[in-house]
Amino acid sequence: MVTVIIPTLNEQNTIAQVIQLVKKSPLVSEILVIDDKSLDDTIKNAKCENVKIYTSTKLGKGASMRDGMLLSSNEIIVYLDADIVSYPENIIDLLTTPIIQDQADFVKSYFERQAGRVTELVCGNHCLSLLFPELAHIT
Repeated sequence: MVTVIIPTLNEQNTIAQVIQLVKKSPLVSEILVIDDKSLDDTIKNAKCENVKIYTSTKLGKGASMRDGMLLSSNEIIVYLDADIVSYPENIIDLLTTPIIQDQADFVKSYFERQAGRVTELVCGNHCLSLLFPELAHIT
């Protein structure tokens, strides 16, 4: 089974929609919302059946992701952004099937949009180029 971790910070307008999408997948047995001390109604809007809500131990998305990983009860973890409502309906299947079928140990998605500079520097081909130059051509 799969744990979905959703780091949040002031995502009151979209968190419920992301959770409802996650709940459609029969693969998901655990949904963790790790909140970074939101000042809006994110927590209120995230409260629903079978969703566990925690406050991050430290400010920052990376810390929230780590907290979620440590709290997870499953070996397969999917991280979803709380503010993206354009995920495909089968996003959980797309991200987990290669792992479940032992075709991959790690799956990272991407989508076409203008990413922030930090995303490009930390998560994009720059990181691949540094760590695995032979993989830098992969999107």
